[in-house]
Amino acid sequence: VQLQASGGGSVQAGGSLKLSCKASGMIWSVFTASRLGWYRQAPGKQRDLVAELTTSGSINYQNSVKGRFTISKDNSRKTVYLQMNSLEPEDTAVYYCNVESGYGDYWGQGTQVTVSS
Repeated sequence: VQLQASGGGSVQAGGSLKLSCKASGMIWSVFTASRLGWYRQAPGKQRDLVAELTTSGSINYQNSVKGRFTISKDNSRKTVYLQMNSLEPEDTAVYYCNVESGYGDYWGQGTQVTVSS
């Protein structure tokens, strides 16, 4: 299984980016039953959960991104997304996708998001 993350980049404050993470080598039924998450890690800081789609279908966000970020998925494409709006310099970090399945815990390679003021 490989997770390929994309969509990062550099934007000015107030801008938007949409991250994508495609799971290859994972069968469809496993993907649909998995917990999906986006994490981020800023320099010198720990990796924190940004948003998650749980196996029960609930969605949770880190308080600092509520109302600005939206996590979603496309089961047919085995892809999880993170739409990020109203970006702030504090959102600057490497963003990682995570798929937690009954067969293993998988991580993408990380994609850099840089927000300038």
